[in-house]
Amino acid sequence: MIYYYAHTGHKVGLERARRGVTVLRQLEAAGREVQLLVNDFRAGVAMKEEQGLKDYVNIETVQDIDAIAQMGDSVIIDSDEDDHGRLVKYCADFKTVYRFAHDEKDVSIHGETLFRPDCQNPECEEAVIVDTQYFEKTSKTERVLFFLRDYDHDKTILNNADFFKQFDMELLLGHYFFVKYENELDKLFAILHEPEEYTELISSSTTVVTASAQTAVEAKASGARVIFMLLDNQIPLYPVKLLEAFGITVVEGFDVDALNMALNKENPEARKSLHAFLADSLLKEL
Repeated sequence: MIYYYAHTGHKVGLERARRGVTVLRQLEAAGREVQLLVNDFRAGVAMKEEQGLKDYVNIETVQDIDAIAQMGDSVIIDSDEDDHGRLVKYCADFKTVYRFAHDEKDVSIHGETLFRPDCQNPECEEAVIVDTQYFEKTSKTERVLFFLRDYDHDKTILNNADFFKQFDMELLLGHYFFVKYENELDKLFAILHEPEEYTELISSSTTVVTASAQTAVEAKASGARVIFMLLDNQIPLYPVKLLEAFGITVVEGFDVDALNMALNKENPEARKSLHAFLADSLLKEL
C-alpha cells in the first residue's frame, strides 16, 4: 500500500491535498494500491466533491502516519509540520519514504527521498505536481477569476474591500470559508462561484488571480494569464522565482496599481515549461 499524507486544515488549505490526489490517481492507474491521509475530515470531503476522490483516512498529525500504515508500506509525506523525530521510525519501518522539502536548504536526513520544486539530480523528485487534466484543451470564458485560497479565517478579502471594488472580478469561494461569509463578499464581486466548481473554473478562465501557488501552476498549465499575489508572512508552496519562470506574474500584496498593470500588460513569456506530473519514476521504488 502507498500512503500519501497531506497536511490540511482551515488555516492551511488544500494545496497539498490537490497535488496528493494527482500523485495517487496516477499511481492507482498504474495498478498500485493507494490511500490519501489528511488531518482534517473536511479536506477529504472537499477532494471527493471537487476531484472525485474515492476514499480517504483522517489522522491527527504527521506523527500518526504509522497508526494507519504498516511495516513494508510506502509513504509520501507532504507536510511542513515538525515530526518530532518520527521520521527515523518511518524510514526504518516503511519500504520507501518520500518527503517534500521544507525549503531550499532542506536535505535528506534518514535516507528518505526528497521532492524538490526544481529538482536537478537523481536523488530527488520533481515537486511541481500538476494533473494532466489541466493540460487538456478546453474552451475559455473571458473572465478575471479571483481565488484567494481555500481559507480566509482572518477575513483578508473583506478587510481589503476597497481594493476589490476597483476591479471587475469573479470570486471562487474556498472550501473553508465561514458560513454566510459569501453574503458579505457578494457586494465585492460580479459573481460568486461555489468551491466544487474549482477544476472547471481554473481550466476555463482566461485570467486567474490567486494567492495559492498550486492554483497558479494549474491555471498556467490550462493556458490562462496568471497573477500570483504574494501576501504578507506567506511562504508559497513553490518559490516565487520558479512561478515567474513559468510565466506567472507576481505582485506583492493588495496593490491596485500593480494588479492593474499586470492585468493590462502582455502575458510574460515563460522561461521554463510546465509539464504534467507522471508517476513513472516513482513506480520503480513504490
